[in-house]
Amino acid sequence: MRYIHELKSGDMVSDIYLCKSKQTLKTKAGKSYYSMMLQDKTGTVDAKVWELTPGIEYFEPMDFIKVEGQVTSFQGALQLNLRRIRRAKEGEYISADYMPCSRYNIEDMYKELMRYVDSVKEPHLHELLELFFVKNTAFIKSFKEHSAAKSIHHGFVGGLLEHTLSVTKLCDFYTTRYAHLNHDLLITAAICHDIGKTKELSFFPSNDYTDEGQLIGHIVTGVEMIHDAIREIPGFPVVLANELKHCIVAHHGELEYGSPKKPALMEAMALNLADNTDARMETMTEIFDRSEDNLEWLGFNRIFESNIRRTSK
Repeated sequence: MRYIHELKSGDMVSDIYLCKSKQTLKTKAGKSYYSMMLQDKTGTVDAKVWELTPGIEYFEPMDFIKVEGQVTSFQGALQLNLRRIRRAKEGEYISADYMPCSRYNIEDMYKELMRYVDSVKEPHLHELLELFFVKNTAFIKSFKEHSAAKSIHHGFVGGLLEHTLSVTKLCDFYTTRYAHLNHDLLITAAICHDIGKTKELSFFPSNDYTDEGQLIGHIVTGVEMIHDAIREIPGFPVVLANELKHCIVAHHGELEYGSPKKPALMEAMALNLADNTDARMETMTEIFDRSEDNLEWLGFNRIFESNIRRTSK
């Protein structure tokens, strides 16, 4: 098969992809068309079916589909214009080829994260981290396999681990520069800040919001997980527990971004900055990866609220 990252504008395609999403929309003239997101392990690509002819057979989201059409470019990003679609038959594809995965080795990243766990010397915080990241095999498996988001950034197998490690590294740097930061509190908060996403998002290939994710969200779920773990640790200081929970509930920074509280501690502020930095840099990276070597303006981006382009070489 030809992977999505190999496609170039003008190419003709006749391959099997996972239909991640499918919408039936209408043009300004009132004509129905399909808007889809196709996926393989190298990424996703927007796809359109402008003519709903008999060559477009019945299919549903999360089906593996054989598509035929042409690769075009729209606002600096690749798009597939498809003229034929059918459901793929069993034996025509290998499911693992369609699960996007981190470009970094998952086991190597986890070992690196464990070095930060070992750097936390406060006994209660260290025991808390061990409850999740050393002793809980089911959680560890889920944490390694989950994404960090449905689509915006780190939306791939190992994405949650990759994002957590990046945020932890940034926070560790902050502690070398700003003396008022409590290293053990900040590193623990960084490692734990998104653990709720193991319950907010489903496993691949769906990688969609669960009922708990829709109703509660990863911030509150994460705090509940931490609260339950703290109850298993004798003598965990109440003040320290509340400071850690505050870092988690405030890590999105603003009420309108989903944080129940705005940062009040320096550690919470540092965590918010690190989380936002990695999320935005990875989002920009993924946009540029999809736009290949295009140095043109890519159009207005709602996430950055700006017209963006790659830096000239």
